[in-house]
Amino acid sequence: MKKGGILNAELMRVIALMGHTDLLAIADSGLPIPPAVPRIDLALIAGVPSFLQGLAAVLAELQVESATVAEEMRQRSPALYHAARQALGTVPLTHISHDQFKAMLPRARAVLRTGEQTPYANILLHSGVTF
Repeated sequence: MKKGGILNAELMRVIALMGHTDLLAIADSGLPIPPAVPRIDLALIAGVPSFLQGLAAVLAELQVESATVAEEMRQRSPALYHAARQALGTVPLTHISHDQFKAMLPRARAVLRTGEQTPYANILLHSGVTF
C-alpha cells in the first residue's frame, strides 16, 4: 500500500505518465470536459474535495513548469484566485479567456474533477522536468 501523498491510482498513473509540457487540468464540478479527455472524478458532494485540495495534492507530486487560468477566475473569484496563486509559489501563471481555456482542454492528459462550486475554479498545469 502506498504510504502517503495521492492515493487515487488513476491520478497517480496520469502524473507518472506525464512528460515535459503535458497538461493536467484541475476543475470545478461544472467545467464541461471534452468526451475524449479522461476524467478523474473525485467529486463527492458540493465542495468536497475542494479545488485547492486538489491543487495542493497535485503540486506535491507533479513538477509544474507553468500554469494557466481563465481571466474570469481573477475577476469573479478573487479570493480563490489569490489562494491558487499563493499555492503555485513562483510558478509562472498565464491568464486567458474562459473560452480559450476550454479550447485547450482537448490537449490535456486528463481533467481532475473536484467538488468545487466556485465560479471559474479551473487551472491547467503544464508539466516541467526535474533536471
